Amino acid sequence: MTPAEHDQLAILGQQRKELLADSRQVERAYCLAVLDHITAKIRVACPEAVYVSFAFYRDRTLDLDCVLGEQPSPLGTCPELWSNHEGSDNPDEHPLDNIAHEIESDLRTALAPYTSPAWASVHRNSASDGNSWLLELPPADRAARVAELVREHHPEATALVVDGRAAGRVLDIFESVADDGTPARAPRPRWSAACDTVLAGLLAQVLALPALADRHLMPLPGDYTHPFGISTSDQVRLMPLPPTA
Repeated sequence: MTPAEHDQLAILGQQRKELLADSRQVERAYCLAVLDHITAKIRVACPEAVYVSFAFYRDRTLDLDCVLGEQPSPLGTCPELWSNHEGSDNPDEHPLDNIAHEIESDLRTALAPYTSPAWASVHRNSASDGNSWLLELPPADRAARVAELVREHHPEATALVVDGRAAGRVLDIFESVADDGTPARAPRPRWSAACDTVLAGLLAQVLALPALADRHLMPLPGDYTHPFGISTSDQVRLMPLPPTA
């Protein structure tokens, strides 16, 4: 191989790597856009909807089961608002009957890639012993939901530092301001591991959706230092938190 051929191979290899990364990014955003699309339709037909229940198989197909409402208590079960099965106890036609096929198709698309950020909203249905999974419908405003969760534990929080290299993990929390007028860092997150997982899932979705990332994330201040003393990158972003009621 001549030097010119070697250089051309290296250039094409780098271009291929960049195109694959761009393709994966677009795929993640598309999965979430599909999920948001069907979520909006579900909520129009059934405003109380919180979860979609489905069976998931090894060939990455799924069967839509039902739509559930909010769990009334930690020991209670989520009320079934609509069933996709014939012989439902409700003899009246439900508005979701008209979009059942679309729900199933869109869920399959949103969850098709192993790396889809939509999987952050899925967990096993603990009320069932069988092949049953629950997808929690995403909030209408992910940034507002993040702010609510953070301020349950850090009422004075004004901004987060989010690591896009680590699936949306929170590196830092800024609370009000220090005596010198600079943002004051919280010593460490005070939320539980379960809350941390929910936050990371929501933040990963904000990172994956270009419109949300452009709206809610911004570059770090030039004098920011990583809490573990390591270097940062343009994937580590500042997220000012919107006001909460």
